[in-house]
Amino acid sequence: MSNTYLAVFVGSKNSAKRAAWDALSEAERKAKEKEGMAAWNAWVAKHQGALADMGGPLGKTKRVGASGIADISNEMGAFTVVRAESHEAAAKMFESHPHFAIFPGEAVEIMPVLPIPGR
Repeated sequence: MSNTYLAVFVGSKNSAKRAAWDALSEAERKAKEKEGMAAWNAWVAKHQGALADMGGPLGKTKRVGASGIADISNEMGAFTVVRAESHEAAAKMFESHPHFAIFPGEAVEIMPVLPIPGR
């Protein structure tokens, strides 16, 4: 798992950026979605060799704990897994990513996938 990084696409449903997106007309939003998906596909093509798992959009969340199962909301919207020479190199792959450059997402959080202790 060394040199493997989990990238989580985050964004708040209550952000000003999301409110501006929601305020677009349906035609404007569809045009932005088309532009965004073309840019996202270009990003995938550029980084194809580094993609360990394409990942995808995330649906509704259930949280399981000692008190049981509950429906919750969080800011995670999608994920992907990449391989890179370093944490910094993995982060650089996501600079100006369409998730926040075109779509109303706020950021991409990148973290190393660490080995399981004792294995």
